[in-house]
Amino acid sequence: MNQPERLPARQANVGGIPVARLLPVRQRRLIGAWCFLDHAGPVRFTAGQPGMRVGPHPHIGLQTFTWMLKGQVLHRDSLGHEQVIRPGQVNLMTAGPGIAHSEESVAGEQELHAAQLWIALPEADRHTPPRFDHYPRLPMWSQQGVCFTLLAGEYTGHRAPTLLFSPLVGLDLHARQAATLILPLRLEFEYGLLALEGSMTLAGEQIGPDELVYLGSALAHVELALEPGTRVLLLGGEPLKEQIYIWWNLVGHSEAEIAEALADWQAGSPRFGTVPGDDGEPLPAPPLPAGLK
Repeated sequence: MNQPERLPARQANVGGIPVARLLPVRQRRLIGAWCFLDHAGPVRFTAGQPGMRVGPHPHIGLQTFTWMLKGQVLHRDSLGHEQVIRPGQVNLMTAGPGIAHSEESVAGEQELHAAQLWIALPEADRHTPPRFDHYPRLPMWSQQGVCFTLLAGEYTGHRAPTLLFSPLVGLDLHARQAATLILPLRLEFEYGLLALEGSMTLAGEQIGPDELVYLGSALAHVELALEPGTRVLLLGGEPLKEQIYIWWNLVGHSEAEIAEALADWQAGSPRFGTVPGDDGEPLPAPPLPAGLK
């Protein structure tokens, strides 16, 4: 295989907790239609610390995809959904032309560890009606002491129930013991790997948490060695052969589309609605820079 491309994280703060931001970065903006990846935590909250709190904010042109590992977070959205996500579950919100939501740690929760991803909607599906889906049960199996959880798409005869609009795969691997695996891949997909905990060895290189490894495409398999306790996220998909624009919480297919959504949010347009049950102030939109990419 070609030498993997190692992409270190940028550090950010979301809702009062530290996150490692892996996508988008200058070197790599997409893996399939996966267009955003934050690794949140793991973090423990001290006594009196409020936990994570992200006030109402808008989305367009994407699906938000939350994979929860530790802790509990309450999701509310402008469609009226109110859902607690717990470890081993996925929340998937399809924004379409516009939706707003908020997220906060459940009262009394003392820890948080999650992967927060976005999936860009193809141009043909960007106006699909907004919706929210919660997946409390996902396909799981074990191999060589490694627990596999299929988060999205299909893999080795298993199929996840998560709603998708383009060919993708998302797979969590948790090694209870040291293991060397040969993972089959699809030649038409491009892939990335991220260690969420522990350490993995790939192509003779040891890789720890918060460093995304881009594998590329045209690969039939990848060999991966995992140390005990390691957790790895495998992301893949057919390359999205469309130009997308990302600014703040918005994904569009033109700068004009992003600018219009920002103006609508700032104006309090009914396009995004309000989030019932959330008494926090809506997040203000940052100004759109010139020459958005």
